[in-house]
Amino acid sequence: MKKLPGLAAGIKDKLIQQALERKLRQASTPAGQTPARPAEKKPEIPEEHYRFHLHPGYQQLRIINDGAKRLGVKNPFFKLHEGTAGADTHISGREFVNYASYNYLNMSGDPVVAAAAKAAIDQYGTSVSASRLVSGERPIHRELEKEIAALYGVDDAITFVSGHATNVSTIGYLFGPRDLVLHDELIHNSVLQGIQLSGARRLPFPHNDWEALDSILNEQRHQFERVLIVLEGIYSMDGDFPALPRFIEIKQRHRAFLMVDEAHSLGVMGARGYGIREHFGVDGKDVDIWMGTLSKTLAGCGGYIAGETALVEHLKFLAPSFLYSVGMPPSVAASALAALRRMKELPERVAALQARGKFFLEQAKAAGIDTGTSTGLAVVPAIMGSSLKATRISAALFKQGINVQPILYPAVPEKSARLRFFISCMHTEEQIRRTIEILAGALR
Repeated sequence: MKKLPGLAAGIKDKLIQQALERKLRQASTPAGQTPARPAEKKPEIPEEHYRFHLHPGYQQLRIINDGAKRLGVKNPFFKLHEGTAGADTHISGREFVNYASYNYLNMSGDPVVAAAAKAAIDQYGTSVSASRLVSGERPIHRELEKEIAALYGVDDAITFVSGHATNVSTIGYLFGPRDLVLHDELIHNSVLQGIQLSGARRLPFPHNDWEALDSILNEQRHQFERVLIVLEGIYSMDGDFPALPRFIEIKQRHRAFLMVDEAHSLGVMGARGYGIREHFGVDGKDVDIWMGTLSKTLAGCGGYIAGETALVEHLKFLAPSFLYSVGMPPSVAASALAALRRMKELPERVAALQARGKFFLEQAKAAGIDTGTSTGLAVVPAIMGSSLKATRISAALFKQGINVQPILYPAVPEKSARLRFFISCMHTEEQIRRTIEILAGALR
């Protein structure tokens, strides 16, 4: 072997070894191909990156559930209702007074509504089997949308198969990175998801505080192209509502869009149940985007957007959750349409709901129960102050034949953990009085 002058013996040996390895690789490589480099050792992929049981969200859930089990607290969720859930329900063979249903006007289970759903199945089948744009359009869809538009006094409406997706898709599609969305700090998750999808700037304002909103717009409006303000008709966690005329004036002055989510206010507010618009006596065209769900008062499933022709036509052709989703089942559209017409025919149900809600709130306050800012319109919270206490009080009421669900952190702040009572027009004063007595006793 030829000597390499000027190099230490160890370095010489290393260079000789590398040269021999290169020659061996070249000899074993077919002509015209480049010898492969030695494979580098790749880092190990942590098991939590490919195992669902190690996902951080699931780990957190297990910690909560295991902690509750050690404290002797049963999981209060996913109870099996064995029939129609209204003011009363059956669970595990027992009858309960039920405050865990959005069936405000008792339309789910109404014979006329049920008959309309059955007739639609007989005529159209159980599915339209395609997106409405392609071949899933049925007359019942248009009838429902025209009736919703007429209710609001606007040009047209569009229905989606999911209430949550209605907000996500509408906001996510119509707004973008150069836009601003301002929302009440207690707005529903579906609105937050829609804003995130849109890429728009998001700014919350204090609950029902129109003056704070006005101040933000004075500073921010001219930095953005389109600006959307989003409110709820009735806030589902607190049972209160915004001063809509104030927000309309602000949106007009700042040249912004206003969207009102009426998921819990349709059928609940106004003398005829026409919602927050009727409650305040405002023109339906003063709000740019009316949104609502079909799953509460209207006894179905899905959501709607009502407004001007340009808005609705735009969404029908381009909103992802409408364009790429199968059309609403005919039975669902028919039941929602029948429920809407029944609401118009039976204003006494709306009056009874409002009276029962007011009675519940009065009784709760008289018993010293913290009901927060509730106005007694169908939704009344009983604030417990901790998730553990809310769960335990819910269990205590369940043992005595009252079904009411706890609302726990992170759905609300820990100090605001609560029981949430949904009132029906079918609840009796005696049921409500007994409920408050048992609740007050459990708290003592």
